[in-house]
Amino acid sequence: MAESGVLPAPPTSAPPAARPLAEPRKRRNWVPYALLLPGMLWLVVFFVLPMITLGSQSLQEGNVDDGYVFTGNVGIYVDAFQQYWPQMVRSLLYAGTATVLALLLGYPLAYFIAQKAGRWKNVVLVLVVAPFFTSFLIRTLAWRTILSDDWFITQWARKLHITDLLQAVGLTSNDSLLFSQFAVIMGLTYNFLPFMILPLYTSLERLDPRLLEAAGDLYASPWQTFRKVTWPLSLPGVVAGTLLTFIPAAGDFINARLLGNTQTTMLGSVIDAQFLRVLDYPLAAALSFIMLLTIVTMVTIYVRKAGTEELL
Repeated sequence: MAESGVLPAPPTSAPPAARPLAEPRKRRNWVPYALLLPGMLWLVVFFVLPMITLGSQSLQEGNVDDGYVFTGNVGIYVDAFQQYWPQMVRSLLYAGTATVLALLLGYPLAYFIAQKAGRWKNVVLVLVVAPFFTSFLIRTLAWRTILSDDWFITQWARKLHITDLLQAVGLTSNDSLLFSQFAVIMGLTYNFLPFMILPLYTSLERLDPRLLEAAGDLYASPWQTFRKVTWPLSLPGVVAGTLLTFIPAAGDFINARLLGNTQTTMLGSVIDAQFLRVLDYPLAAALSFIMLLTIVTMVTIYVRKAGTEELL
């Protein structure tokens, strides 16, 4: 081999076994927790701690002069419910009626904004939100003028015998619209109507028009298209809107005080009076917890029946 001028190849050695690369140490990402921290602190300071204080206050006994002592008096919840259950039922009834009316009024308007308004969409949305630029109290006081006996609405209602119909169903006690159940329900509906329209608009704005066209191609009538396509797809907005309307309406007391009478007192008015005038803090706290638990129970059942548990 040497004579031929060809050098022998050097002996090859087996490459060393490759060492497994060390897995990088997993670092916990604290950024999401840091972003949640301000909101969690806010909830703890302004919701959890006040609720604990309110719950403790409901189980105390005493008076303002001598002070209150925690005694664990659970019987106050029974007494509060037995004494003020008509106001609680009335609050839920008024809030439920206002929610249904807001849905009937808000759904067509939300559909028009989302699907038909075109370049006027932003203008109509501004008009929907515009009442929020005015104080809640001023907006409610305005209804005292709108429903007054001297205003044309009441005069037309009398001529068309609408006041007679309202009186027959128990929403008014005479031929006036003001200071009645009707006035309270109208005030609740008006004040919380934007809370219904905006969630509905959000759901309907995401509705794919091709689905409606497909339903038409399959010979579905407009009513069938609405019932089978539009309504199911907008259900999350319906549930969100009804919750945003019903919950604050059930605890409202401004409309009942300014537009109603002694027969339209809602539970919010009772709680307000017990806290600020009667100064019976345990009873007021117990009523607050009873209303809270009632609303939470009703909302949970409603959301589960509607099949939109993810909203919780």
